[in-house]
Amino acid sequence: MYNKVEICGVNTATLKVLSEAEKIKLLQRMHEGDKQARDELVQGNLRLVLSVVQRFTQRGENPDDLFQVGCIGLIKSIDNFDLSQNVRFSTYAVPMIIGEIRRYLRDNNAIRISRSMRDIAYRAMQAKEQLLAENHREPTIEEIAKRLELPREEVVVALEAIVDPVSLYEPVYNDGGDTIYIMDQVGDRNDDRTWLEEIALKDAIAALSEREKKILSLRFFKGMTQVEVSGEIGISQAQVSRLEKGALDKIKKEL
Repeated sequence: MYNKVEICGVNTATLKVLSEAEKIKLLQRMHEGDKQARDELVQGNLRLVLSVVQRFTQRGENPDDLFQVGCIGLIKSIDNFDLSQNVRFSTYAVPMIIGEIRRYLRDNNAIRISRSMRDIAYRAMQAKEQLLAENHREPTIEEIAKRLELPREEVVVALEAIVDPVSLYEPVYNDGGDTIYIMDQVGDRNDDRTWLEEIALKDAIAALSEREKKILSLRFFKGMTQVEVSGEIGISQAQVSRLEKGALDKIKKEL
């Protein structure tokens, strides 16, 4: 898909793609002081940046801006890559590029986070990238906190504070029928009608058969699929689907 993209005035279809062996040779030359090798590494990995940028295309951000920010992450990964580690360059670079783009998105977020908390979060992300490169696995919160010499709780709070906000129109469930969005699960506890609706809902559910109650409980409280429910109660998936639809129709009619 990105072969036909023109971004930042560059036709990405003409960009060179380096093999892993070529990258290692250029990295060795760069570490020996060859500035031309560093430039060739940047140019030869721009498609890697573009592939990462594709993950953020649904956020409404200017792709040129994201590409430029991703290039900063690429340059950082080139400058900090350790040749002594037995890891592919792309394995190390991709998290660095993603981290740089996420930092950019968070800094430009309408929701403001205190500078001190944001600094802790960024340090935690850097520590995570370092530990990932060192151990070749996802580090635990305890390991990150130990590296930063901070309490675990403080690291958790800082990381949660910079999590991207979720749209109310984000789908949370779809089983082939109507999609359920986050806004469908958000209620107003101050609404005077809430308690009346809760009573009506309880009465409607109470009127269902035991099998219908069981199916709704497994489907919507335990999050099981219709196939899983059919195995649990010993009937076919088609029967589960029919009984579920019938129970929901009864509740809607009562409400």
